[in-house]
Amino acid sequence: MSGHSKWSTIKRKKGAIDSKRGKIFTKLIKEITLAARLGGGDLEGNSRLRQAIMAAKEENMPKDNIDRAVKKGTGDQAGAAAYEETTYEGYGPGGVAVIVDVMTDNKNRTVAEIRHILSKHGGNLGENGCVAWMFDKKGSIVFDKKAVDEDALMEAALDAGAEDVRDQESEWEVITDPATFEAVKKMIDQKGWKYLEARVGKIPQNTVKLEVGRAEQMLKLMEKLEDNDDVQNVYANFDIPDDVMEKLTL
Repeated sequence: MSGHSKWSTIKRKKGAIDSKRGKIFTKLIKEITLAARLGGGDLEGNSRLRQAIMAAKEENMPKDNIDRAVKKGTGDQAGAAAYEETTYEGYGPGGVAVIVDVMTDNKNRTVAEIRHILSKHGGNLGENGCVAWMFDKKGSIVFDKKAVDEDALMEAALDAGAEDVRDQESEWEVITDPATFEAVKKMIDQKGWKYLEARVGKIPQNTVKLEVGRAEQMLKLMEKLEDNDDVQNVYANFDIPDDVMEKLTL
């Protein structure tokens, strides 16, 4: 299983998503605020804002929080921080490609923190463009295999415009072009199928297999990066075989 799917699965098993709900809300509010600032508060004309609010609702964020974030972005409410978006690229243990999307009000502070985290966990910060070419921007909707029939999912997803349905060990992953993500997700919602995760992000074209030592180091790196307040998303192209996962102390 590739890095983005493996890491999401590990977090669900550890309960890390629930335990860090406040931090997730903070990241989502930043995204909603910036999306509204850049594209306005009209959901019909701002796909980024639509997807940000969709993600917030998936995390059961209260409507008042969402509305306040939109108003901050559009200037209808005071208190919006001057966040800037930037992306850092580098390498993790074993030459794993790493992309870190951040939203910050202080780039100098953030880049120093990202560099420190990478170097402390067997990686290093690279130049812009050093690994971005290894990833494609795609929509991803993940299901537990027990939750939906493969043939039914495959037929409905492809009919709705999905590109592929991939076998990810204990999960099915529907892959879409970003432009068709909302249409495919709408179809799934209408079917009543319950998914584990739905988002638009970066998916690696190829993966790097890691053995026990580097695998454990890589997972600690992912956790530390995501724990940083300025980090919105982390993507990596690692692969950890099942027999290696069983040996790890998570």
